[in-house]
Amino acid sequence: MGSRKVTDWQGKHVTVAGLGVSGVPAAKVLHGLGARVTVVNDGDDARARAQAAELESLGITVRLGDGATLPEGTELIVTAPGWQPDKPLFAAAHEAGVPVWGDVELAWRLRGPDAAPWLAVTGTNGKTTTVQMLASILRAAGLRTAAVGNIGVSLLEAVLGEEEYDVLAVELSSYQLHWAPSLRAHSAAVLNLAPDHLDWHGSMEAYARDKGRIYEGNRIACVYNVADKATEDLVREADVEEGCRAVGFTLGTPGPSQLGVVEGILVDRAFVENRQQNAQELAEVSDVNPPAPHNIANALAAAALARAFGVPARAVRDGLRAFTPDAHRIAHVADVDGVAYVDDSKATNTHAAEASLAAYGSIVWIAGGLAKGAAFDELVARSAGRLRGVVLIGADRALIRDALARHAPEVPVVDLDRTDTGAMLAAVQEARRLAAEGDTVLLAPACASMDMFANYNQRGDAFAEAVRGLGAGA
Repeated sequence: MGSRKVTDWQGKHVTVAGLGVSGVPAAKVLHGLGARVTVVNDGDDARARAQAAELESLGITVRLGDGATLPEGTELIVTAPGWQPDKPLFAAAHEAGVPVWGDVELAWRLRGPDAAPWLAVTGTNGKTTTVQMLASILRAAGLRTAAVGNIGVSLLEAVLGEEEYDVLAVELSSYQLHWAPSLRAHSAAVLNLAPDHLDWHGSMEAYARDKGRIYEGNRIACVYNVADKATEDLVREADVEEGCRAVGFTLGTPGPSQLGVVEGILVDRAFVENRQQNAQELAEVSDVNPPAPHNIANALAAAALARAFGVPARAVRDGLRAFTPDAHRIAHVADVDGVAYVDDSKATNTHAAEASLAAYGSIVWIAGGLAKGAAFDELVARSAGRLRGVVLIGADRALIRDALARHAPEVPVVDLDRTDTGAMLAAVQEARRLAAEGDTVLLAPACASMDMFANYNQRGDAFAEAVRGLGAGA
């Protein structure tokens, strides 16, 4: 789809559902284009009132405390991605034949005729890291780019701002994809699929279907995970442009049309001449930071998208070397008495925690928090052989304790029944007691943080502070 001319918006009645990080800029953009904008918002707290006052000063109508009623005359709804599809507002819109777009769809529709193509990434885990790796590789190739979407620069800002880009590295959540029916990426990747946000989507099938939307209309490559058949199934189901190829990534030796690893080297057998016989060396495993298995998979997916865009092999190596991961993503904090302490507070679900646990041989695991409806049997069963001990924290720790009793009864478990600010220090001290030289104490909670902390960043900071206290002899 091309862009919509500014005149299309003049006097158009648009309802923006939700304030927050996406609703406020969307309302401002639409108002600037001449639309008659009404913002509806469920909440009516101090932050919402401050945002409403800012928008009302521009002449935008805001209705706080009423996100259920469709404003009269509405011709289009632009929704914040987190609003669930079963909300009464959307039922009313459907009844009235009013289309619903997300902020990603709006950004896609507002692109100019010569707009930068999108290289898009989704998946249950690893999206942000992969998109940041991709942007680093693209920059190393001399391209003007940015990591946008669910992170960094907002898509609306990237599309409408004055800065010109050659290509955009776009992170997309399942929520955003649900509300983006006309998005058509140059190439896209689904990194993995595991149960997550099922309360929002209603079922695993609906969740997977929304993830799979990222492949619709791809021009060059649909990148999938060879180890995760569900991602390849989504490629098979996608309606792509003629000539678009399925390109797999694997931690093993790649076949034709795949990227993989051979003797510590990342290699490309997809974007080379005579891929039946030839392979292109891209980088060494040691160029990936950190070189944990799931992060090597992220690097291969990023490399595949970059190569689909025509990036030379040297830029893949240079971009991976230049990449620095965000905090709280399998970050080494310190070594104390021969034990490594690693902060992966970002591992907020079982799939992410399992990937983190797979990176180490002998682990004292700090886990627990808000389970968000997750089950832990599979995670514990697969990881039991690596566990020297477990320290449990948080509201739903009993769920993990019960799974440990079933699948790893010989592993010592410390169950910390406290949620005060000193709980993390106590957890780290207990982990130190359980650990032996050569072990890794790993914070990979497999749960959300909001029972004890403001967010996973604060949880990781508390862990790091407690570890540094150990190093100081505390």
